[in-house]
Amino acid sequence: MPKLIIDDIPLEVPDGTTVLEAARSVDIPIPHFCWHPALGRAGACRVCAVKMLDGPVKGLQMSCMLPAQEGMVVSTTDPEAMAMRKGVIEWLMINHPHDCPVCDEGGECQLQDFTIAGGHGLRRYDGRKRTYNNQYLGEFIEHEMNRCIQCYRCARFYQEYAGGTDFGVMGRAAMVYFGRQQDGPLESPFSGNLVDICPTGVFTDKTARFRARYWDYDMAPSVCPHCSLGCNITPAARYRELLKVIARRNDKVNGWFICDRGRFSNQAVNAPERPRQALLDGKPATRDEALETLVGRLTEFLELHGPESLAIVGSPRMSLEGNIMAGRLRELIGAGALCYFNAEDDAERTMQAVSMLNGDNAASQHDVREADLAVILDCDLLAEAPMMALAVRQAWRNGARVYVVGRGNTMPFEFVTVASLADVPLTDAKRPVFISGIRHKGIASQSGAKLAFILDGPNAFGCALLARDQGAVPLSTAIAGGKVRGIVSFEADIPAEMAQGIRILAAADWRATETMQRAEIVLPATAWVEQEGTFVNHEGRAQRFRQVMQPGLPIKGLDPAGHPPRVHRKTPPGGDLLPSWLIAAELLERLSGEQAVEPLSGEWERLRGLDAEGEGFLFFINKQINSSEVQ
Repeated sequence: MPKLIIDDIPLEVPDGTTVLEAARSVDIPIPHFCWHPALGRAGACRVCAVKMLDGPVKGLQMSCMLPAQEGMVVSTTDPEAMAMRKGVIEWLMINHPHDCPVCDEGGECQLQDFTIAGGHGLRRYDGRKRTYNNQYLGEFIEHEMNRCIQCYRCARFYQEYAGGTDFGVMGRAAMVYFGRQQDGPLESPFSGNLVDICPTGVFTDKTARFRARYWDYDMAPSVCPHCSLGCNITPAARYRELLKVIARRNDKVNGWFICDRGRFSNQAVNAPERPRQALLDGKPATRDEALETLVGRLTEFLELHGPESLAIVGSPRMSLEGNIMAGRLRELIGAGALCYFNAEDDAERTMQAVSMLNGDNAASQHDVREADLAVILDCDLLAEAPMMALAVRQAWRNGARVYVVGRGNTMPFEFVTVASLADVPLTDAKRPVFISGIRHKGIASQSGAKLAFILDGPNAFGCALLARDQGAVPLSTAIAGGKVRGIVSFEADIPAEMAQGIRILAAADWRATETMQRAEIVLPATAWVEQEGTFVNHEGRAQRFRQVMQPGLPIKGLDPAGHPPRVHRKTPPGGDLLPSWLIAAELLERLSGEQAVEPLSGEWERLRGLDAEGEGFLFFINKQINSSEVQ
């Protein structure tokens, strides 16, 4: 491990660390555009110049390209280095359109920051600026090529990291162009990362264009709800409207990036048809009226049919807290069934998959990226969990062999198709990983391999843990027994054909589902960005998400001017909502007369202090010894 000195600070770094990375490790800032932690170095922008004062290399050097070596003495503040960086910024600004007031990147732009930091403020060149024609890249990404500084980040990410083929670099010399051969939507399911990775405003989020500056947003650390991987995100909202989603770094999970589904599939939160008003038999009511009526109807129902005729239904898309409270409601009422899954096959296979995992063999996305052999079974990764496909691609780029058992789907990497697991050569693999849907026969016999199961829902793992410990049954099984006559549902999508002839006494949800339409009592709930909670992802990693915005109708839909009203009111329109777990807690309190217990208590109490900005931790409940293991 070489020892060196940077700006009078001695440090020791691992072999292969660049001078730029070494400086960042002790919080010494060096300007950079082309370098990115996930992409490595390119040496294209020349703005990371430093002065080597002593050691094996001397003079001006590009810190992103130079490996740290024993005895180096580095200065980032030497006048010669600062002059070169300032000169590079001036060259870049010669052709820049200076359109910061109308650029969505303003306030979070690296070029803006480094230009101001370098003291550049006067354009000495009087010639004409170079200009380009922009392209239509689809409904999600805006293209403004005149802001480009030729750092090559976009092409390197899109082609090399993500495996896209319809976007890249064209032209030569002073007329290099980053785009497609012709206008058209970008084809990669990871194209939205161009918005995050571009250090200027060439690529911006079209869905949030001209809606807010960076400092206007309400933001908080959160977890993507669109599959079971639990990718870390930062939703950005303004005036009670979710405007965009930004990837949040977590090296153990998604790294630096997210898929387009996680980035752009969130407009249901703002949907005008979203349930925001409690209903009694289709008529508007207050939440208190709805809950009081539900207590009365439940009491009457239980007296008439008995508790065994009632099913309490949770959901893999509801937070861990909500599902825990649904279980406690069942305990209080003595309901005949507690259900977290609809179909028997899904429930059984999910619970089997979860039972096979522990803190040693559960594979994170990081483990997949580091694997030297990956085997994919019974799942279409790009459709079911796109970021897992991106993780496999990184393993493949690093030399891993990839095998697909059965029919292979389109993937962003090369693979070999085999008929069965027996055809996969495991002998030489040191870090093998098996990635499977919940149809996983034969995987248990593959000792030494890490396992990743693609589950159905952001909290399917948590539901499987609860189902195992609380004796929950699939809804289809409960209904097939013939005893269930009524259902109380929490964020569950119950197919109409499955519950024919059964009363939906009440449904709590933030989405306008079939179940909500059939329910006698509708209890609108807050969406995931309007509450705090916990998801347990596919590997058993518990992760906390924070409240991003207040519930209520977006101001955009209330005022033609799009500004907040000038009249104060205690509750915003459509804002009389509670998280599903609090709805269940209020119902518990009204039924029992006792204050509801905090959801994360008992064996779940260790999750209460979970840091939403941390990496999360693996959480397993061992039924045999009735205790928890946190790793």
